[in-house]
Amino acid sequence: MIYLDNSATTKPYNEVVETYAKVATTYFGNPSSLHSLGMQAEGLMLESRNRIAGLLGVKVNEIIFTSGGTEGNNLAIKGTAYARKKRGKHLITTVIEHPSVHETFSQLEQEGYEVTYLPVDHEGRVNVEQVVSAIRPDTILVSIIHVNNEVGTVQPIEEIGKRLKEYQNVYFHVDHVQGISKVPLSFHQANIDLCTCSAHKFHGMKGTGFLFVREGVRLASLLHGGEQENRFRAGTENVAGIVAMAKALRLVKDQENTKYAQLYELREQFVRELRKIDGVVLNSPMAKAASHIVNFSIPGAKPEVVVQSLTTKKIYVSTKSACSSKLSAPSHVLMAMGLGEERAASGVRVSFSYETTAAELKCLLQELHSLIPELLEVVR
Repeated sequence: MIYLDNSATTKPYNEVVETYAKVATTYFGNPSSLHSLGMQAEGLMLESRNRIAGLLGVKVNEIIFTSGGTEGNNLAIKGTAYARKKRGKHLITTVIEHPSVHETFSQLEQEGYEVTYLPVDHEGRVNVEQVVSAIRPDTILVSIIHVNNEVGTVQPIEEIGKRLKEYQNVYFHVDHVQGISKVPLSFHQANIDLCTCSAHKFHGMKGTGFLFVREGVRLASLLHGGEQENRFRAGTENVAGIVAMAKALRLVKDQENTKYAQLYELREQFVRELRKIDGVVLNSPMAKAASHIVNFSIPGAKPEVVVQSLTTKKIYVSTKSACSSKLSAPSHVLMAMGLGEERAASGVRVSFSYETTAAELKCLLQELHSLIPELLEVVR
């Protein structure tokens, strides 16, 4: 099996699964319970919060555990909108956000909020000056993805954050789900107020994640019924998932410095060979882009046919975001980049992890060399 859909989800590390199983079976008490089993669970959760905060260089009370990226994005965006609606109802984002962000803003528009959707250039990058120019007296939030989940474009988050320092009443939210462990980002240096992360993107378990909430930031809770997570998120915590997430983050952080160069070189080699295949057009930018995502189109070919053909060879890639990959519409990201409907309707995404090897990519390239001419011949 050659797994190259890591942007959709990563395979949990064996050590992470073992940790999850041990905590789930041995320390299964409710962390809100006063007996010893509950106190043990609470202690493990506190230790995990400390470890995650330490790895990210933030305060312990700035980490709020969630069920993943979708919940984190909803809490950051809606929580800000509801908590600060008396201050203003204008929000700013981009046209290339993940569905969990885009659809959240769409819902808020139905509730009377006004949203400015910023355009991007042909590489999928937003202009810093356009972000600043869009700010109004009633603006309360700017929300921008760090690493685009379809093409890998890295947004100028640090530059935007520095400019937003001039606007004390505007919160800055960053969707860091695709960037964490692959593209470094200092929350404090980038002046970020809210930052979303999800465990299953860095070899943790599905259903766990966290939201960084800078100390002093006001949010309205979306879930009610308890005092968990500083009253930001009611509900019994997923202790086993949280402990496993802390372990996964430590493991990937240990590899970040040593394996990043290797990941970069793999991408360079893969793109060089990919460009030699007739009928392939590269969509991902090469500069200021993440090293684990390569998006390309085969104009005239259906991407789902490519995916299923490779699946028969036990090679797993994807089309667009996993949250919208079953939809037949052209990629909204590629359309926003101005690449045209044909390319936007035929995009294929290959995404690596630190475990991806050159031999695996060579195998994929060999299959593409034989598959693509067959597909295009049928079209002709």
